Amino acid sequence: MSRSKNRSRNPLLGRDAVATAREALLEIADGEIGEHIGVTGLTRNVATHRFEADVPGYAGWEWNAVVACADGSTFITVNEVALVPSQGALEAPDWVPYSERLRPGDLGPGDLLELAPDDDRVTDDSFARDAVTFTGRDTKHYLTKRGLEDAKHRWRTGDYGPNSEFAEKAALSCRTCAFYIPMAEPVGENFGVCANEYSADGHVVASSYGCGAHSDTEVAGPGK
Repeated sequence: MSRSKNRSRNPLLGRDAVATAREALLEIADGEIGEHIGVTGLTRNVATHRFEADVPGYAGWEWNAVVACADGSTFITVNEVALVPSQGALEAPDWVPYSERLRPGDLGPGDLLELAPDDDRVTDDSFARDAVTFTGRDTKHYLTKRGLEDAKHRWRTGDYGPNSEFAEKAALSCRTCAFYIPMAEPVGENFGVCANEYSADGHVVASSYGCGAHSDTEVAGPGK
């Protein structure tokens, strides 16, 4: 007997199996089930019937119904139904833990963010070689040299660093500005805080940063 005749007599591949699979999917689908588009996973007693799916937000997905039939029987049962992605389907990205998804600026009012156990920006040992301490200040944790250097790198390469657009277009730098309040060690004099309400007021700026509101700025105009 040919293979095609065997397949045609297999109850798992007949119209009753397709109808049973469709009925089972209709019980969970929010809307109509699309055209029957094939069979996969065919074994002696099990087959998976595939149907087109037109579900908002699930482009390229399809409905699958796994049906079964015992040896010598024509009675079809349904083992499982699901909406599954086909090749090239739109899928959500891999899940990433919250601690890894968090980005600077995500913290909002009332949010809580505890230190990770392996956060090397801080240490609880004030006598550690890499601990950064301040005279007269006692805290449960202490900034490390790594934490300080990371911060200085962000300040140097950020919006208030020497390579920012403002700095590149400025004729004068913060180092010579009356509004520049230099920081002491351990941060160092290469950084300070801006006290100009019309510029980077309250922000840490690099001494080589600059803007058009420098205290020595003079604007040429009529009568000058």
